[in-house]
Amino acid sequence: MFWSPLTQARSLLFVPGHRPDRFAKAANSGADDIVLDIEDAVAPQEKPLARENIGRWFASGGTGVVRINGYGTPWYDDDVAMLSDHRCAVMLPKTSGAAEIADLLDRLPAGSGVLPLLETSAGVLNAREVCAAPGVVRAVFGNADLAREIGIDLADQPALAFARSQVVLASAAAGAPAPIDGVTVALEDLDLLRSDAAHAVEFGFTGKLCLHPRQVPVVNAAFSPSAEEVQWAREIVAASGNGSVTARDGHVVGKPIVDRARRVLAVAR
Repeated sequence: MFWSPLTQARSLLFVPGHRPDRFAKAANSGADDIVLDIEDAVAPQEKPLARENIGRWFASGGTGVVRINGYGTPWYDDDVAMLSDHRCAVMLPKTSGAAEIADLLDRLPAGSGVLPLLETSAGVLNAREVCAAPGVVRAVFGNADLAREIGIDLADQPALAFARSQVVLASAAAGAPAPIDGVTVALEDLDLLRSDAAHAVEFGFTGKLCLHPRQVPVVNAAFSPSAEEVQWAREIVAASGNGSVTARDGHVVGKPIVDRARRVLAVAR
């Protein structure tokens, strides 16, 4: 499928749309994909230039996700018009419902996809509708904007636990790929990044947004199975035999455990 690599991406690296000198560097950073940003990273007066830069990048054969400005903002129509000749995945900020996704896809070339950014209370509470909307490639959790809206510290993991679970469960209920977690804004604190990524893995996320190339290797490692996990998965699959329930090291090995082991091996491949 056209979007298969993106559905399995561990790391998505933002690059400001008004800095074309960084596009190729970001693409070669080791990130599974890049996000060419026209929204928060770009001042209003720089947005026309960002559109021109991204259009030229695509015209020259470059690829990437594009984060446009949100539905209903003064820049939305111009952002979408710039993409009218480019089939790509579009990250839609502050998505609150399926109607916004439908409107966007109606204006984009056939085969385009949407990564809804769930970063408002309305978007999180409507996550199941959003994740099930036609054209959705994969949901993204926006911890920074959601934390700002509800007045909490974005680093407060317990306070955002419900919202994270909501996005993960909504994705699973819709039959969509597991979602991508939000950012770690402390660019120099790689220990915090590891902790944040491990927290996201525990919740069921399978990828994370990156703000700087130095974050990419840490994120890729966090969302890749370890050698121990791969060995465990191989042993579980081997122990499953004919598919009947069995036991290994005193633990029941039934279909849910075997399915999880197969997913680990699929990611490892």
